Amino acid sequence: MREYILKLSPVIVAIGMALFPAPEGLSIEGWYFLSIFIGVIVGLIMEPVPAALVGFVGVSIVATLGLIGNPTASRNWALSGFSNGVIWLVFSAFMFALGYKKTGLGRRISLVLIRFLGKNTLGLGYAIAFSDAILAPFMPSNTARSAGTIYPIVSNIPPMFNSTPDHEPRKIGSYLTWVGIASTCVTSSMFLTALAPNLLAIDIIAQTTKVQITWGQWAKIMIPAMLPLFILTPWLAYIIYPPTQKRSPEAPAWAAEELNKLGAISRKELMMLGYAILALILWIFGKELGINSTVAAILVLSFMVLSNILTWDDVISNKSAWNVLVWFATLVAMASGLKKTGVLLWIGKLAASHLHGLPPSSVALFLVLMFFVLHYFFASTTAHTTALMPLFMVTAVSLLPPEMLPRIALMLAASLGLMGIITPYATGPSPIWYGSGFISQARWWFLGIIFGGLYVATMLLLTTLYV
Repeated sequence: MREYILKLSPVIVAIGMALFPAPEGLSIEGWYFLSIFIGVIVGLIMEPVPAALVGFVGVSIVATLGLIGNPTASRNWALSGFSNGVIWLVFSAFMFALGYKKTGLGRRISLVLIRFLGKNTLGLGYAIAFSDAILAPFMPSNTARSAGTIYPIVSNIPPMFNSTPDHEPRKIGSYLTWVGIASTCVTSSMFLTALAPNLLAIDIIAQTTKVQITWGQWAKIMIPAMLPLFILTPWLAYIIYPPTQKRSPEAPAWAAEELNKLGAISRKELMMLGYAILALILWIFGKELGINSTVAAILVLSFMVLSNILTWDDVISNKSAWNVLVWFATLVAMASGLKKTGVLLWIGKLAASHLHGLPPSSVALFLVLMFFVLHYFFASTTAHTTALMPLFMVTAVSLLPPEMLPRIALMLAASLGLMGIITPYATGPSPIWYGSGFISQARWWFLGIIFGGLYVATMLLLTTLYV
C-alpha cells in the first residue's frame, strides 16, 4: 500500500490542489498549471518513477489540456526545451566526462596528485580537492566527477592504514570522505559547467527575466570568490574533524604503482587534454570571438568522435547524457510555463506585498539566505532549482532595481553547488560518500551545519560586496 501511495503522490497532490478554487488574481489555467507544476516537484523529490519521466509526463499533460494556448502553441511549448542551447551544452559536457573516463585521463590526474601531495594526510586532502577542481570545468555532473571518478580512487586509501567504517574510521577514512564531498561542493559553484543545475538555473533566469549569464561572467566573479574557500576547506576539515593518522607514505607508493600499471600517457589522453583546453578557451573567450558556448561544446564533441576519443556508439548509448537531456528539457519547459500562464506575475505581486519597504540590499541578502536554507527540504539540486529559482527571480524583479538583477541572479545560481554540503542527501555524490560508512548521520549533519554556515556566509558576504 505504501508503495502505491508513493507512486501516486504527485498525482494526488496535483489533483488535490486543482480541486480547490483558483486564488484571486490567478486564472483557472494558471491554477491548473501550478497544480501540475507542484505535482512535478513532488515527483522529483519522491521519485516514484525516473526523474526524466516525471518531467516528460508533466509537459505532456499540460500540453494535452491546452493550458498554454491552442494546440499548436501547446506543442511548440512542450518541445521548446529540446531546442534550448543550454540543454545541449549540458549534454555535450556529459560526453566530455565520458572522454575523461574512457581515456583514463581523469584517473591519471588523481593518481599523479596523490603521488606528489599524499605524503601526509592533509596533502591527501588537497590531492582530492585539486583532482576535483581540475575536472570540474568539463564535468557538469558532480556525481560523475566526485562519486564516479574520484571516490573509487580514494576508497583504496583507508584500507592501507586499517581504517574502515567499523575499525578506526577517524584514523583517515572519515577525513578523506568529508574533504571529498566538501571540495566538490565548492568547485560546483566555482565554474558554471561544474554542476548541471547551474546551467539549468541560468536558463530559467533567462526565461523569467531575460538576464543572460555567460561562462566568462560567472568565472570572473566566482573563481576569485571560491578560490579562498577551496584552499581553506581541506585545512578546515583537518582542524575541525582531524584524522588520527597524520602521515601517509603508503599512499604515494600505491599511486606510483597504479601509474606504472597505466603506463606512459597515451596519445588519446593527450588529445583529450587538448580538447578540454580548447573547450575551456572557447567558453571563456567565445563571446569576443562570436562563438556560442553550446556551439563550441558541440564542435569539440565532434572532434572527439572524429579522432576516435569517443565512438558514435558511445554517444548514442550514453544513457546518462540522454536522460539528463530529456529531464532538463522538460523542466525548462515547465519553468517557462509559469510565466506564460501568469503564475510568476501572481507570485511576484504576493511577494512584493510582504517584502515591500525593505532596502534593496536587505532584500538581496534575504533572498540568498532563504534560497540556501530551503535546500534542507530538497534531496535534489535540480528539483530545488526548478521549484525555487523562478519564484525567487520574480520576487527579485518585483523588489530590486533592474541594474541589480544580473548580480542577484548570479548569487542565487552560484549558491547551488555550495548548498550540497548541508545534508547527506543534498547533492548527487552525497549518498555515495555518506554510503561509505565512515561518517555517521549525526556527525554528517553536524559538519553540514558548520561548513554550510561558512559557505552561506561566504555567499552573503559576496552578495554584500557585489550586489
